[in-house]
Amino acid sequence: VLFLAYFAMQVIYARRKYKISPPETTGHPGFERTFRAQANCSEYFPIFISLLWVAGIFFHQGVAALCGLLYLYTRLRYFQGYTVAAQGRLGPLYASAWLLWVLVGLALAGLLAHFLWP
Repeated sequence: VLFLAYFAMQVIYARRKYKISPPETTGHPGFERTFRAQANCSEYFPIFISLLWVAGIFFHQGVAALCGLLYLYTRLRYFQGYTVAAQGRLGPLYASAWLLWVLVGLALAGLLAHFLWP
């Protein structure tokens, strides 16, 4: 939640910096990149939280927590890279996508072990 609040505050600061009033979502490229980075991170947050929760309950809390911390770090790097230049988002984007797939695997392994092998 703190990450989402931080990203939202960055959009507010960018609106002030580039003088773009709500509900406008276009204008200076710096604002547009910040706005898109915030929107992209917000869109993936429910997926991340759901996978983290299931992997933590059914697989292992420590492994899920480590993947969660790494995911949050990569999303922060994604946000920071995207606000500077669109190409700056690619490396962290791939890393965060890979971590989501790891969480999918952990969640599936935990669910299968829980329900198929008593």
